[in-house]
Amino acid sequence: MSILTRTDNLFSYIKTKVVTHPLFGIVSFAFLMAIAAQITIPMKPVPTTLQSMIVVLAGAMLGSKKGFYSQIAYLAMGLAGLPVFANSPDLAPGFARLFGPTGGYLLAFPLAAWLTGAIMERRSDYLTSVIAFFAAHVVILVSGALYLDLFITGSFETTLQLGVVVFSISTVVKVLAASLIFRSLKK
Repeated sequence: MSILTRTDNLFSYIKTKVVTHPLFGIVSFAFLMAIAAQITIPMKPVPTTLQSMIVVLAGAMLGSKKGFYSQIAYLAMGLAGLPVFANSPDLAPGFARLFGPTGGYLLAFPLAAWLTGAIMERRSDYLTSVIAFFAAHVVILVSGALYLDLFITGSFETTLQLGVVVFSISTVVKVLAASLIFRSLKK
């Protein structure tokens, strides 16, 4: 058997057994989340990352259940101490991250992926994707702001300013980018 034939057999095996396995998408999106967390614009108290864009794409591409599981897998990696959360000298590593200012955002990721998937399973046109992606971002931002309010002294108005309003432009950009990515991958 030649090396070329062995290589073809290996790629055929990978394509039919590995890529189509249900865990492949879950694990892939968990690792994409880890990568997206490292693309950070440092801000206080919560940095801006590309994670919410990956969350909505996980729900749209994998469906509600697998999208949800991909985010649980991501959180499990971080809780186990792997350096998958956004790199920040001000934020605690590992399990402690859930008990800091970013905890509400992190905990909302599985729910946001599930919501996106549930909406997209019913209808998957471009307008629906934009609406679903915005809805998921609202879930993330509201959860994050409510949790963040525990760590910020002052008014809830200050919390909204630091935990929601500051992300408004990046949210619109991420939703539109994710919608275009989803549309191109769907074709």
